Amino acid sequence: MNINKNILERYIQHGRKLPRRETQDPYKIHISEVMLQQTQVDRVIPYFYQWMKDFPDYEALARASKTSLLQHRSWLGFNSRALRLQECARKVVELYDGKLPQDRNQLLSLPWIWPYTSAAIMAFAWNLPVPVIDTNIRRVLIFLYKLPETISLKELEAFDKDIIPQGKSRDWHNALMDYGAMELTARKTKIRPLSRQSKFEGSDRQVRGWILKQLTKSSTPLSLSTIQQEFSQKNIKKIIDDMISEWLIIKKWTKLFLE
Repeated sequence: MNINKNILERYIQHGRKLPRRETQDPYKIHISEVMLQQTQVDRVIPYFYQWMKDFPDYEALARASKTSLLQHRSWLGFNSRALRLQECARKVVELYDGKLPQDRNQLLSLPWIWPYTSAAIMAFAWNLPVPVIDTNIRRVLIFLYKLPETISLKELEAFDKDIIPQGKSRDWHNALMDYGAMELTARKTKIRPLSRQSKFEGSDRQVRGWILKQLTKSSTPLSLSTIQQEFSQKNIKKIIDDMISEWLIIKKWTKLFLE
């Protein structure tokens, strides 16, 4: 049995049941892919369902208030992603009547849709033969096909494109992801990922999340002194300046507001 057939048959028998795999809706796949960036699947699932309940399509997301978006603050500590998704949604509504274009160049022209996200949408929503390389897929391809760990992303994409089974891009890439997550793990293969997710506890993300939690649960502005008392070891000024530059918050004198 060749490698491709073995991987696909294993997926048919043991593939994980994930929300994204229950749909071919480009919007839902787009949202799930952004949520999954550097985040474990199990942590994403409840937030994905809640997001879809609150913002079921690009039109609803485009209309949402900043407060309602940031009330998804516990969404894994990446609050700026919500606002970036909304920026993209507004362009999709403005330019494409609320539906993603299938042309990759048009996808890449939308705000905050990067090459990996565009590839994932094309493969999982429309089953197009576009290579999708995440950390699990990279590891599986390197291990099974005896590729050098130094292989570039461009070279790996070219390799994957040549071996995608005809008409099975969606299943193929889902199968590779599962094989990497469940069988050919980093510990088992000793293949190191290109990057690691930093710890949340004690990070700037923790401070950002805490600030937005306080602001979304109350209409009362938040004082800088309160934040400094809560996180005395952190560079609060830099964190707040970054949040202001990302349009997450507004500062007036020594008080913070959402808008």
